[in-house]
Amino acid sequence: MTKKTMGIHHITAIVGHPQENVDFYAGVLGLRLVKQTVNFDDPGTYHLYFGDEGGKPGTIITFFPWAGANQGVIGDGQVGVTSFVVPKGAMNFWKNRLEKFNVSFTVMERFEEQYLEFDDPHGLHLEIVEREEGEENSWNFGGITPEVAIKGFGGATLLSTQPNKTAELLEKVMGLELISKEGDFIRYRSSAEIGNVIDLKITPIGRGQMGVGTVHHIAWRAIDDQDQLDWQEYIAENGYGVTPVKDRNYFNAIYFREHGEILFEIATDPPGFAHDESVATMGDKLMLPEQYEQFRGQIERSLLKFEVRELE
Repeated sequence: MTKKTMGIHHITAIVGHPQENVDFYAGVLGLRLVKQTVNFDDPGTYHLYFGDEGGKPGTIITFFPWAGANQGVIGDGQVGVTSFVVPKGAMNFWKNRLEKFNVSFTVMERFEEQYLEFDDPHGLHLEIVEREEGEENSWNFGGITPEVAIKGFGGATLLSTQPNKTAELLEKVMGLELISKEGDFIRYRSSAEIGNVIDLKITPIGRGQMGVGTVHHIAWRAIDDQDQLDWQEYIAENGYGVTPVKDRNYFNAIYFREHGEILFEIATDPPGFAHDESVATMGDKLMLPEQYEQFRGQIERSLLKFEVRELE
């Protein structure tokens, strides 16, 4: 059996105060808060999902806000940089927008593409790149129109404790195509139009430390439940310890830690985010899985309040 992932399903990171998180990803970057729920393994912590208007796979960045937690260290065994893709011709808009909100950025080039590199308020490394691929994001918020809006993920840069092992996994197991090598990076691509470009840093930089401002895991797409079960079997056959299927309400998930110590997830595309609330109202209120609904009052009292707001 051979398998090929379509690319990134979502990326999950640890951040600080939820209001600061929402202000940045909704208020500054213009993403839609498509779901507010809790960490199913830690219901005293929010799990916030941001993406395009429909919350499609390949557009979703998710967060566990831990206000007051220790700052993490970005390093090997993590996603080092999360890339967002915007339409061709949108770069000047994003330079001006970041300047408007006092977000420092640098302009750099990699694999003949120009990137805006910047950090979110909690230290997470981000970048924006222009590409033709991918459909426009129809969500219109805070003066960000579909012509310039973030379409979803451009991809990610992986930092590995064993880059050769991670490279072997990406190509031989995950089925990504090796595109090019440049300087300290190897570029891989999947078949999807977004969330499809992975850059692997060849030289280790030192082990990362989990905490605020770091990526917790990267999730890859499975078409459906059967495809995920096939992946589960395939991952195990290739010598990785993989978890049982976990019901995450909006997708099913399996996890494994690759040999470069990055936590990988494989998540199903269905059922998506609109099965427990309408597309029009997604993200408006706290949604809890059935096992926690009886504790709603207690959970709501324990969570810090926030609001989605347009920023001046």
